[in-house]
Amino acid sequence: MMDDRTASRDGTSYPHETVITWQAPPIRIGAGATEEIGYELSRLGVGSVLIVTDPNVARVGPVRRVRELVEREGIEATVFEDVHVEPSDSGCEEAARKLADRPVDGYVAVGGGSSIDTAKVLNLLHSHPDIPLRDYLNKPIGAGRAIPGALKPLVAIPTTAGSGSECTAMVALGVTDLRVKTGISDLRLRPSASIIDPLNTLTMPSAVAASSGYDVLTHACESYTARPYDRRPPYPSPAGRPIYIGANPISDVWAEKALALIGTYFRRSVLNASDLAARSAMSHAAAYAGMGFGNAGTHIPHACAYPIAGMVTEYRPRDYITDHALVPHGESVIATAPAAFEFTYPAAPERHLRAAELLGASTAGVTIRNGADLLPQTILDIMRDTGGPSGVSAFGYGAKDIPLLVDGAAKQQRLLVGCPRDVGDDDLTRIFHASMKY
Repeated sequence: MMDDRTASRDGTSYPHETVITWQAPPIRIGAGATEEIGYELSRLGVGSVLIVTDPNVARVGPVRRVRELVEREGIEATVFEDVHVEPSDSGCEEAARKLADRPVDGYVAVGGGSSIDTAKVLNLLHSHPDIPLRDYLNKPIGAGRAIPGALKPLVAIPTTAGSGSECTAMVALGVTDLRVKTGISDLRLRPSASIIDPLNTLTMPSAVAASSGYDVLTHACESYTARPYDRRPPYPSPAGRPIYIGANPISDVWAEKALALIGTYFRRSVLNASDLAARSAMSHAAAYAGMGFGNAGTHIPHACAYPIAGMVTEYRPRDYITDHALVPHGESVIATAPAAFEFTYPAAPERHLRAAELLGASTAGVTIRNGADLLPQTILDIMRDTGGPSGVSAFGYGAKDIPLLVDGAAKQQRLLVGCPRDVGDDDLTRIFHASMKY
């Protein structure tokens, strides 16, 4: 009889998982790609769409042009522009109720990760209106219920270069009553197609470009250093295999390419918004990192980011127009990244050193024995050059808040199982203490 560490395929027992799965949506990427939105929707057989965006993008972004292009193809378009930056479960549920009497054939998300994630949730709630949103949230915060059937077509048009949500099958949501963030993971959430046009990112202010880039950086580093797919117990069935399978040879290719682009172009993209080459490179990096982590997964920085964002009470980020306290996702993930990667270094030192090298660090004289601080210091140098947060304390937290932050991070088991080292509350406590101020 097999124990729980083995599985049998064709009569052969394996002590670890042996199968790689990898998915990504069809992508159109390049300057001017937005012009093909009408064609893409026609190809998908859509006759009416809801264009989902936030007020800032509606004011300065390509929303008007997208609507013109959609309607030129004879497709009816309605614009919803009340997306909240860093969306919540209650905000999405309220929006779904307001829009319930406007049935459409599909969705177009125009904006950053907040707009794309909100469009995913609206699609979900309108397609299956009898199921509460909380049922879909990842365990232990929600029930982790699978989406029971098909969703309508969704085309994502990112206007930032960060979240990678245009390539992934998950959303991130604040849970209002618990003051924490979590996610929903299901292959049905992946966009039907993505149109990545770097021209749409030229309106990003400096701090928004920086925060977006921090998300790309941590996506790439976390997926590259995640517990490998073949160092995990085998799954009992294909249906039981998660979306986040761990580091694998396919995702590694995308992560390495993203890291190299970040090392060359990230600073330029923040310091000069009109540097089209840099903004184009970061659009590519965001997509590549999204295709990487969207299959390999993330771990400690993202797990810690959710309570950092969910518990904030006063912080107002630079260059964000908001009427409420918020920590942009990129800032929340980068804040603990240096300490997190110092912790994970012993599990995969070669990968940590390679990530630092791709980001531009010199490895001259560096060995596995003395290299634990190379990736953390490389990340800190990037943060300082791009005006990043000086630590978790920058968001208004102190040592007294660490137990609650640890509790919130520990709930993100979907992410923490991807850590290349087992990580417990004591480890998270040390990481938060080390991340308070750099």
